[in-house]
Amino acid sequence: MLYHFLFPLADQFPAFNVFRYLTFRTGGAVITALIISFVIGPSLINMLKNRQKTGQPIRDDGPESHILTKQGTPTMGGFMVLIALSMSTLLWANLTNGYIWVAMGVTFSYGAVGFVDDYLKITQGHSGGLSARLKLTLQTAIAVVAAVWIMDMLPGSLSMTLAVPFFKNTLFNLGWGFAAFAAIVMVGASNAVNLTDGLDGLAIGPVMIAAAVFAMISYLVGHVGFADYLQIHHVPGSGELAVFCGALIGGGLGFLWFNAPPAKIFMGDTGSLAMGGALGVVSVITKHELVLAIVGGLFVLETVSVIVQVISFKLTGKRVFAMAPIHHHFEKKGWAEATIVIRFWIIAVILALIGLSTLKLR
Repeated sequence: MLYHFLFPLADQFPAFNVFRYLTFRTGGAVITALIISFVIGPSLINMLKNRQKTGQPIRDDGPESHILTKQGTPTMGGFMVLIALSMSTLLWANLTNGYIWVAMGVTFSYGAVGFVDDYLKITQGHSGGLSARLKLTLQTAIAVVAAVWIMDMLPGSLSMTLAVPFFKNTLFNLGWGFAAFAAIVMVGASNAVNLTDGLDGLAIGPVMIAAAVFAMISYLVGHVGFADYLQIHHVPGSGELAVFCGALIGGGLGFLWFNAPPAKIFMGDTGSLAMGGALGVVSVITKHELVLAIVGGLFVLETVSVIVQVISFKLTGKRVFAMAPIHHHFEKKGWAEATIVIRFWIIAVILALIGLSTLKLR
């Protein structure tokens, strides 16, 4: 809204000309979302504590320490990020940009699915929630609608194609199969972040790192000059997603303030499904879906560990890991929670740098 109200006044007040710059508005979105998180955080935590008498249900088969240290901690902290993200994006983004609305639509729709899941867990008093089949069905339906919407907005030469990292002119035309592929990316990213959310601060750190990478990618892909220089596919208007990613970073930083060990609140599926979906939809719009698998490699690792564990147990009756996802494996091996979180963050930074290198190595 600030962009629409103040930038038109730049002729009378030259200082308002700064609102034309994505870099300025992205920085503003980061700071605004951070401040909003700090302001609403304590009240939101107290409200959720009062409504959730026993807090988030703890897995019976999880690490024993969780029963002692995490019992009674409220969940649905994703609301904090979503409120900060929405208010900051609405303040700083160009609201005539369709990509902003599809990104917001996926993020909040997935957040709604996560909220229902969290609500059922709390009211039923166990960690079950929505059935996996129903959750996946809802996520897929949302993703397919978003994919078709994105295809309608993308330039004709890119609307049904898959770009490949490290190859400057390689595009695979998937036809209408692109909608299915894009849906898989969004659903996969959403659930991968959800699986990673198992320790205090573990998921939000890599989410912010990935959001920072995609803020840069969005800016470069949306700028015809930089896209031409880097020999990446130009998507007009996608640069506005840098503001959205900036708001996600700011909201994430504010949430981390309260989620740092020992956590005062958990993000729950309300946050993890929404933020994973946000990363997925931005990667689809910017034509960097495969780069997300690199930048979000930590999420991929967590997901693969669960798949391997399930397949191994069904086929052989034996488990590859002491517990899956893999962060719980290291807990079982005696690693301190803070050690796991910090080392996983380091891995996320390394993977983010590798992902960024794909912009130039072509």
